[in-house]
Amino acid sequence: MVLPLTVGALIGGGAGTSVASPGTGPTAVVSMGDSYISGEAGRWKGNSLTNSGSRNGTDRAWVTGSSYDPSKVYGSTAGGCDRSDSAEVKSAGAIADVAVNLACSGAVTENVFRASNGGVPFKGEAPQADQLAAVAASHNVKVITLSIGGNDLGFADIITNCALDFVLWNSYCYDDQQYGVDGKIDAVMASVGKSVDEIRAVMRAAGYTDASYRIVLQSYPSPIPRAAENRYPQSDWSRVNTGGCPFWNRDSDWARDSLVPQIANRIKGVAAAKGVQFLDLRDMLQGREVCAKASKQVSSTSAASAKTSEWARWIDSSETQGPIQEDMHPNYFGQLAVGRCLALAVAQGATSSSSCKNTAGTDQTGMYLAPVS
Repeated sequence: MVLPLTVGALIGGGAGTSVASPGTGPTAVVSMGDSYISGEAGRWKGNSLTNSGSRNGTDRAWVTGSSYDPSKVYGSTAGGCDRSDSAEVKSAGAIADVAVNLACSGAVTENVFRASNGGVPFKGEAPQADQLAAVAASHNVKVITLSIGGNDLGFADIITNCALDFVLWNSYCYDDQQYGVDGKIDAVMASVGKSVDEIRAVMRAAGYTDASYRIVLQSYPSPIPRAAENRYPQSDWSRVNTGGCPFWNRDSDWARDSLVPQIANRIKGVAAAKGVQFLDLRDMLQGREVCAKASKQVSSTSAASAKTSEWARWIDSSETQGPIQEDMHPNYFGQLAVGRCLALAVAQGATSSSSCKNTAGTDQTGMYLAPVS
């Protein structure tokens, strides 16, 4: 069984706690980075238009009546890191004795760096590399999986601007947003590479050789489908009021077939340059995206199911079902799928790179690895 631990528990120790070292003690798998790996949106099992109760079984935070407790899913929600119980590192299964989630929703690369090398605390926590040092000292770390760079590129702003261009301005966003990404991406990828270097430095200082554990650097999936795969027309308000995917066809195609691959290919390059494993998630949500024709919303007549429901959180235009920061992230079903991807990647050789894809009509057990395109 993989036992999720908090960093506080690892640092605090206690009676009977033994200090491990590389090659001895309980093994650990560690996740680091941002919201795409912390477990943001793990509260949701698909999307439903029902705004009360369990919301047709989609809201895992529902307690009773009109009462909701997000801490059921995210643990302590005070800091807003939203480390869900279904986060990738926990959904991956028995990769190691314990699973440690250091990732935090909203984190950027400088929140990963050591404080001694430019790292910045975030949401009341020390930089993630410094937290990793405590884990490496108390456990035999075997796998570190990292998702970072999206917030440096301004993912949230890109989504917001594209949605506003659909709802308010009747204009496309792809051209301006592409210009912005192109202007940032070289510096961001350098910082992603530095994040890997910082992890290496921490592990070497703790006595680990580079070959004694592995780093898995992963890319991002697209939460929205291509225009031709969207079940709602752009000619009316259904993408806003019903589907939760307020984007023009042109912008949807740009995001799915230009932006997401561009970022994935650049992260692949960083992984190759740093000698770490690359896990490509660009196609992980194919057919399971918000508004995808191959999936459907949950309703009173269509139960939440990993086989039929959407695997990403929609944009809640009514803002009545939860915080905005959950929007456009893999949901509970999506996180189970990414966890399966990680398990499959770890089963490969430490230097192997692969793309993780889903099998239509199945749940997370249908995930499989393919050569990186």
